[in-house]
Amino acid sequence: MRELKFSFKKAKIVPFDFVLDALSSKMPTTKPMFGCTGVYVDGKIIFILRDRKRPVCDDGVWICTSSEHHESLRKIFSNMRSISVFETKKPTGWQILAADTDDFEESVLTACELVLRGDPRIGRLPT
Repeated sequence: MRELKFSFKKAKIVPFDFVLDALSSKMPTTKPMFGCTGVYVDGKIIFILRDRKRPVCDDGVWICTSSEHHESLRKIFSNMRSISVFETKKPTGWQILAADTDDFEESVLTACELVLRGDPRIGRLPT
């Protein structure tokens, strides 16, 4: 008798899955990216969800934007900042709503509302 061997891949857990719930009307899709989870809506990457613990300061929801929108988005998200692993002399398009802030969930849900309304400051087509 032949012995069958099965291997099961461990299901990846999406961090901060409330983001997907908030965006459900837009049917978001996800892709693994660099040990994180990329979130796409209408073909655009909008967020990266990160909960890796090292460096913990970069855990949270990364917003795909451009430097020209940082100032206007900071008026909405007072705790939004640049991502430390991307630190360079000039700001990158990616910004973070850090998981360790008091208003994390509220801020992330506000970002989701902006996406649902089609705010052009969040998201871009992958290149």
